[in-house]
Amino acid sequence: MTVRLLVRSEFACFTRPEMKVERVSYDVITPSAARGILEAVYWKPEIRWVVDRLHVLKPIRFTNLRRNEMKQKIPATSAASAMKKGTGFLGFYVDDGDNRQQRAATLLRDVAYVIEARFEQLNDSAPPQKHYEIFKRRAQKGQCFHTPYLGCREFPAQFEWIEGNPPRSEIVGRQDLGYMLHDFEYTPAKGKDYDLIESHTGQKLHASPRFFRAEMIDGVINVPPLSGKEVHQ
Repeated sequence: MTVRLLVRSEFACFTRPEMKVERVSYDVITPSAARGILEAVYWKPEIRWVVDRLHVLKPIRFTNLRRNEMKQKIPATSAASAMKKGTGFLGFYVDDGDNRQQRAATLLRDVAYVIEARFEQLNDSAPPQKHYEIFKRRAQKGQCFHTPYLGCREFPAQFEWIEGNPPRSEIVGRQDLGYMLHDFEYTPAKGKDYDLIESHTGQKLHASPRFFRAEMIDGVINVPPLSGKEVHQ
């Protein structure tokens, strides 16, 4: 069952992984970021969101901004240890000058997208209509598990349910956006070599990025399946 969600924000940043130091955004929202927004509104272990289409409603505009960022990050092993013990310090002091850096970022400004997606049921006997109606009701009321954001948590997204066809894009013509992050493929991991722990199962997983060649036609990007031949490692 297809759902359509309109999201907008003053700023957005979908960071290109090849930029190691200073953030540079992709031209448009990535499928993985769109999935994260849907999961912020409604998610259950029994379903998996699949993004089919992205509608870019406004022209692509960039701006530059300097942001305070941390030089280090909390190790995954420390987070796992704190989860296991139920205690531990997992933070940084904001006034630590040695760990705080000011970096430039190339952001998107004044963005609006329509996410067109569906969900796949995983070992769930409940009727699909149930999940559809719950998502619709939550989206219409503005309910979410956590505030959805566009790439970075500093850029919260306003969202609303779209009934029927999405608004027409201001963008006309065909545009090759190059290779873009599609999503991560998760596979079981063993021992200490893992990237994350699944919250509801406790299973250790490897996360491998997958990319696809994004083409936008009249503001619409068709997203291939994660397992499709158009998606590469």
